[in-house]
Amino acid sequence: MSPQLLPWTACVLTLFPEMFPGMLEHSLVGRGLEEGRWSLDTIQIRDFATDKHNTVDDTPCGGGAGMVMRPDVVADALEAASVRFPMAKKVFLTPRGKTLTQEKVRELAEGPGVVLLCGRYEGIDQRVLDEHDDLEEISIGDYVLSGGESAATVLLDACVRLLPGVIGKEASHEDESFEAGLLEYPHYTRPRVWRGREVPETLLSGHHEKILAWRKSQAQRITQDRRPDLWAAYCKETKGSA
Repeated sequence: MSPQLLPWTACVLTLFPEMFPGMLEHSLVGRGLEEGRWSLDTIQIRDFATDKHNTVDDTPCGGGAGMVMRPDVVADALEAASVRFPMAKKVFLTPRGKTLTQEKVRELAEGPGVVLLCGRYEGIDQRVLDEHDDLEEISIGDYVLSGGESAATVLLDACVRLLPGVIGKEASHEDESFEAGLLEYPHYTRPRVWRGREVPETLLSGHHEKILAWRKSQAQRITQDRRPDLWAAYCKETKGSA
């Protein structure tokens, strides 16, 4: 198989490989995995421990609560993954990383794949990050999880659904939240009237241009109300391209 035909690859470095594929084996993403549109592998970080107890963590230098993942163990696991997947983008899931955006998701989905490092305890020794300056730190939000596995699942779900053939129609992505810098407009279906609430008349008009205009205005209104930060960026981008 030529490199162009290889599926998008994901490798997850974790202390809990049994968590995968988890929810990723279901629905459209799972079907894409089954059809070979992408591949998923895991590496057990504990396999790279060198003592008889398979120790992967130690107390933090300088004191403090919790434990820190050892640099020798984590680095050996990461370097093993890099040998197996040399072209894949390396990502460390951490609350202190840059927030995952749809733009970053598209960037990752357009590449050959990802190697995802899932931390546990209080995190990993900083020297691993200093040694591997191509290891990008990414956060899925301003909150703390028990480990990086949940974040890895979120990132993979977001990326895989953009791969060719996974969703089916490329147009399905065009109006989704964040794709045009706006949150998505409201959706309606049958019945026309439900519990006294009616489908907006414009959506039943059959007038394509009016429907597009209504959807855009709704997306703008919702974005302005709920995400002033996105709205400001959208206005700036729109003004700059005018």
